[in-house]
Amino acid sequence: MVAKSTLFQIILIFGYFLSSSCQDFIFNGFQNASNNMAMGYSAKITDYGMLQLTNDSYDLKGHAFFSSPIQLIKTQDNISRAVSFSTTFVFQIISKPGSENGGGHGLTFAIAPSKQLPGAASGKYLGLLGPGNNGNFSNHVFAVELDTVNDFLNDTDEDHVGIDVDDLTSEILENAAYYDSNSTKIPFELEDTGLIQAWLEYNGKNDVLNVTVAPLSAHKTKPSRPLISGTFNLTAILKEDMYVGFTAATGKLASSHYIMAWSFRTEGTARAIDLSKLPKFPDIWSNHHKVTIIKIVVLSFAILSFMVILIVIFLYLWHRAKLSETIEDWELENPHRLNYRELYSATNGFSKTEVLGSGGFGNVYKGVMRQTGEVVAIKKISTSTRQGMREFIAEISSLGRMRHRNLVELRGWCKRNDDLIIVYEFMPNGSLDTLLFNHNNNAQTTLSWEQRLNILKGVASGLLYLHEEWEKVVVHRDVKSSNVLLKSDLTPKLGDFGLARLYNRDTAPQTTCAAGTLGYMAPELLQMGKATTSSDVYAFGVLLLEVVCGRRTIEPSAPDSERNLVRWVRECLVHGGLMEVVDPRMEEYDGQEVEMTLKLGILCCQYRAEVRPSMRQVNNYLNGTEQIAAGDLSLVSVDPDLMGSESTCSFSLSQGMISASSFQGGR
Repeated sequence: MVAKSTLFQIILIFGYFLSSSCQDFIFNGFQNASNNMAMGYSAKITDYGMLQLTNDSYDLKGHAFFSSPIQLIKTQDNISRAVSFSTTFVFQIISKPGSENGGGHGLTFAIAPSKQLPGAASGKYLGLLGPGNNGNFSNHVFAVELDTVNDFLNDTDEDHVGIDVDDLTSEILENAAYYDSNSTKIPFELEDTGLIQAWLEYNGKNDVLNVTVAPLSAHKTKPSRPLISGTFNLTAILKEDMYVGFTAATGKLASSHYIMAWSFRTEGTARAIDLSKLPKFPDIWSNHHKVTIIKIVVLSFAILSFMVILIVIFLYLWHRAKLSETIEDWELENPHRLNYRELYSATNGFSKTEVLGSGGFGNVYKGVMRQTGEVVAIKKISTSTRQGMREFIAEISSLGRMRHRNLVELRGWCKRNDDLIIVYEFMPNGSLDTLLFNHNNNAQTTLSWEQRLNILKGVASGLLYLHEEWEKVVVHRDVKSSNVLLKSDLTPKLGDFGLARLYNRDTAPQTTCAAGTLGYMAPELLQMGKATTSSDVYAFGVLLLEVVCGRRTIEPSAPDSERNLVRWVRECLVHGGLMEVVDPRMEEYDGQEVEMTLKLGILCCQYRAEVRPSMRQVNNYLNGTEQIAAGDLSLVSVDPDLMGSESTCSFSLSQGMISASSFQGGR
């Protein structure tokens, strides 16, 4: 009894695996098949349940594949072979009404590695391949073409059936025909013949392929003799998982291509299609329907024309209201104001396709000024306070008068409702952080040390102009790598003056709310909200370290001891391993220049603002007109979180990092 039960279980398991290896589906019409079919281009399922690959328009292509891949290669004992499969389908091709030269171009049953068919073209390529990939062995495409136009070199007649392997020049070609019970070959046309059924059978054991076609009006069942029979080794053509389906195309000649029903099976014979369930093709070209359609078209055209007129009027009024501006008197007092319509037009209506980047203050768009043709960067910022807007515009207007080769030039501004729009010159190479932190860059695009040093010198020169050389003192308040923009020759320009503050040289900066980017903000800015030129120096020091180390100031994925860039470089300096932080992507560099730059970065990032150098001193260090003396870093104040509250670290620079000591107490 136990033996019988075990035998029964083995039979069930064997039957399960046998059935699971077979893939089988059937569509007697496609009314509920939309979830099972992946369709592209002009292909669709009609209201009558037919799979329509193309309509009778010119230069169309369409394809529809079974949405799940089919396993067509199996491996056993390290030997791979194509599996046996069988398919049958009913199709109909209807030429364009009134066409004197017939229609085109035909359809295919296709087996392909993808449902997308990249490179496929219309016309003679049947929506399967294209001029760029026709004949490529890498296609891994097998197809049976049912072609109605004599296109390729070996096409013998307009209506023919062919076997295609990676190429629409068929391996085997026969004029469309079937054999009757007396083995008499009877030709027929694929187009305007009514419903036609096709059968395709492949035996994976002996590589025999049979193709049979016949009009349903002549044969309700498969003719006993196939039209095409030959040996094809599909193992070398197919991949393990493939997609099965249909393609069709029109060109200068056009037809509607329909699949009415489809059955497919691997490892066996496809189930027979129930011809009684085929969708009924509507006789839309009967006289009654023609009159009805004409009436519907005329009425629809009248209604559509009226609706179009209303829509045009509405869009005109809406667009006019959308671009309207309310200009206050105080705005006219500030120069460089631009017209909102001009900026709206320059960015194609602030289209998403024109976005160059985005941040916490808004998006930056690429724009082309229509009057001058100049390419510009347009930043759109939102603010909620009217007074803040007025002060902001006053400062932006003042900044518009600044001119320096290392500062992004402001072209103008515009205020509309709560939006402030600032226009800058366009920088084709984007921002420094894109080139600096993209570790997927290859060696050709990685910044060299010479390029990095020149960028740092340029930014330092621009900051010196802001702090000491312009008519007022300008504190940028947001110095960081993403605000360093690069021209085509990598000339750096400091941009984004949205947080900048101006004050006269005989006045002290006022305390404001803390603003900037974490990681770049000086300690006193976080504690007291007081932005000074020294806080800009701190941010520039962080930028120095980022450029040399090739990593961001805060790196969450780094080990705990290396997450904060400033602390990590300090610790390496204290312990004598300063050069360990250098960006490993830099293959060649001047060790003395790199070491000087790292020490200068630490010098700028000192905890106490009063011991940081000025930007003039920073420029002198970078340009070699002044050297970092041993006493410059004799007292490096550090972050209390790093060395304990109220801590300092002293060391000598005369021979690198020789000694270090920390002590408690007041500063």
